[in-house]
Amino acid sequence: MKRKFASIIALIAIFAATFATAEPRIALVIGNSAYENVAQLDNPVTDANDMAATLTAAGFDVTLLLDASQPMLNFSIAKFGKDLRDAGRDATGLFYYAGHGVQSFGTNYLVPVDAALKNAADLDLVAIAAESVLRQMKSARNKTNIVILDACRDNPFETILDMDDNGLAEMNAPTGTFLSYSTAPGAVALDGLDGNSPFTKALLKNIPEPGMPIEQLFKAVRIEVLKETGGAQVPWDASSLTGNFNFVEAAPVPAPAPMTNAGMTWEAVRDTKDPLQILLFLRAYPDSQFAGPAREMLNALMVSELSPPSPSEQAAIVPDKEPAAPTSVTLSGSTQIAAEVTDTERALIETARKSGKASDYQAYVDAYPSGAYAELAAFELALLKEKEGGTTMAALPSGDRALQVVVPEVPGMVPPTSVITYNGPLETGGAGIVGNSLESLITGSPTYPPIEGLPESVWKDATCSTCHQWTREALCTQAQTYLAAEAPALAKTHPLGGGFKHNLKYWAQDGCQ
Repeated sequence: MKRKFASIIALIAIFAATFATAEPRIALVIGNSAYENVAQLDNPVTDANDMAATLTAAGFDVTLLLDASQPMLNFSIAKFGKDLRDAGRDATGLFYYAGHGVQSFGTNYLVPVDAALKNAADLDLVAIAAESVLRQMKSARNKTNIVILDACRDNPFETILDMDDNGLAEMNAPTGTFLSYSTAPGAVALDGLDGNSPFTKALLKNIPEPGMPIEQLFKAVRIEVLKETGGAQVPWDASSLTGNFNFVEAAPVPAPAPMTNAGMTWEAVRDTKDPLQILLFLRAYPDSQFAGPAREMLNALMVSELSPPSPSEQAAIVPDKEPAAPTSVTLSGSTQIAAEVTDTERALIETARKSGKASDYQAYVDAYPSGAYAELAAFELALLKEKEGGTTMAALPSGDRALQVVVPEVPGMVPPTSVITYNGPLETGGAGIVGNSLESLITGSPTYPPIEGLPESVWKDATCSTCHQWTREALCTQAQTYLAAEAPALAKTHPLGGGFKHNLKYWAQDGCQ
C-alpha cells in the first residue's frame, strides 16, 4: 500500500508492568515502504509498527517514524541522540530501521522515501549515512546501544554507475554497542511475503522471551531465518557490549512458602526411615499434608520388617552367647522387633496391613498384646477410631533414635574408672546420668523432644520403656552396636541424657555385667 509522503512521529511512554525496567530505555523505530522514485517495499511499515509495539511492551520509550523523508530522518535521529544524552549514562538506546539501504565506498546509507539519485557522487546529499546514528549514540556515552538494520533489500540504484554494491558494509561501532544486520555483509535480504520480513518476524517472536541474553536472542533469530529462507539469508551481528542485556527480565522466582512445624518435622523424620519416629509424627500431625506420605512410608517399612531376617543378618545382630530370654534385635531405627516372630503373628499383622480394617488390627492386638507389632497395630487402631469419631489417640512415648536435633555435646564425658554394671550407679555422662543406673534410666522420661517441634503432650513425662522391648538382654544387644570403630549413632545424644549411649558402650565393653 502506497503512502505518499506519509509520516507519523509518535512518542509512546507506556511501560508494561510485567516488563518494567529500572534504567531508561529509548528507541527510534523507522519503517520506509512508500518510495517515490525507486521500487516500493511491502513490509517495512508493518515491520516498524510491530517492532514499536513489541519494544514498548519491553519497557522502551518508542518514537515511531513511518515513510520518512530526508528532513524527517535528520530531525528524528538528532532528537534521538538528545534524548539519549538527557537520559544519562545508565540509559539503553535502540535504533531500528526497515527499508532500502545501500553502501557506497564502504559507507552505509539509509534511503528516505523522497530520495532521487542521478549520480553516485550525490548519495550523501539525498540519503542518511548510518554512521550518523552511531555518532549520536557515542555522544551520549551511555552504557548500552543496539542498532538493528533490516535494510538490505535489492539495490534500488543498481542502474546508476558506481552503485552496483549489494547489501551493507560491516561497520565499526563504539564500545557498548550491539550491531545487527538482517543478512551478512554484502548479501541481500528478503522483504517477506506475509506482512513481515523473515528477519523482523523472528525478532518479534524472540524479544518477549523472559531472561534471554541479547547474544542468545540474535543467535535464535539467525537459526529461524536460515530455516525459513532455506539458507539463503544469514543474519549477521557484531558486539562490543561490556555488560549483560535482555529485552525482558526473567520472571522473579517466588520465595518458598515458610515451612510449617509439620513440614520441618517431616523433613527430619522422612530421612530416618524409623517406624517409631514416623508414628510419633503421625500422632502429632495426623491431619497435615504430610500424613499421607508418612503412612505410605510406614506401610513400606512394615512390609520390609515382616520378612524374617536371613541367617547372615541373624548372625550379625544376635550376640554370640546364648541369651537367657528371646533376644530382641534392632532391624530398623529404634524399633525393637523380636527375632522369634511366629508365622501366625506375621500373617495376622500382614492381613491387617493389607485390609486396613480396625477389626483385623484388633484381632492382632487381642492375640499378641505384647507382640513385635503391637505398637504399630495400636496406633493404626487409634487412627481408625479417631476417624470414626471415637476416642482421641493416647500420646505415644518418644523413641530411642533421636532425629537430627541440634543438642549440645556431652561435656566432660570420659571413660569410667570402674566396671559399669546394669544396676550399679554410673560415674560419668553428665547431669541426669551420674548416680543413676542403666536399669533405672530406661524407665525414665526424655529430657527434650525426640523430634524437633514435637508438641510436649506427645513426649513430656512419657517413658521410653513403653515403646522399647528393653529387657536386659535386648539392651545389651543395642549396646553392642556402639562398639564399632565408627558408630554414627554415638554422635547424637539420647533424649534420656547426653551420656546415656556412651555408658551403654562402656557397659558392652565389659560384657554387659
